[in-house]
Amino acid sequence: MSCHWLKRFCFALAVALCFAFDVFAQSNAQPPAKPCGASPEYRQFDFWIGEWDVTANGNRAGESSVQLILGKCVVFENWTGARGMNGKSFNIYDPAKGKWRQTWVDDFGTLTEFTGEFKDGVMRFVADTVDARGNKTLRKMTFFPLPEGRVRQLGERSTDGGKTWSADYDLIYAKKKTATAESK
Repeated sequence: MSCHWLKRFCFALAVALCFAFDVFAQSNAQPPAKPCGASPEYRQFDFWIGEWDVTANGNRAGESSVQLILGKCVVFENWTGARGMNGKSFNIYDPAKGKWRQTWVDDFGTLTEFTGEFKDGVMRFVADTVDARGNKTLRKMTFFPLPEGRVRQLGERSTDGGKTWSADYDLIYAKKKTATAESK
């Protein structure tokens, strides 16, 4: 084997060993303990966690199960509408942007990406959407904690760039009654 090939072989071996060591070191690195517990911002939306009966104008609109999942990092909603529409939302605080993010998906094929913030005791989300025909709609979604552990969710939209807004829905979430609470 020539000296030139021996040098190349040694160099390649050194690179491979460095790569293997790096992979080994990364695989043995401990993830941060409870990363979503390090910042109080991750707990701002906890008021929405629970098992809910949901009404609109006093009529049954559906039910929602809102849970804290994935190491207490994600507020996950599982929505079942009274008229058969089902949907899910994944809500997480994004520390790099200092904002909340919600991804909503449903069984009509809807995907909406909201960005929001918790301010003055209220969670506010906004989204820019475009329908199949290219029509743009701005959406606002606001969650208000109410007395007795209830939550109000107000959905609004604007088709004129935010000059005027109309309500899409106005929902009241009330904690489901448990069998023990009903028997007392």
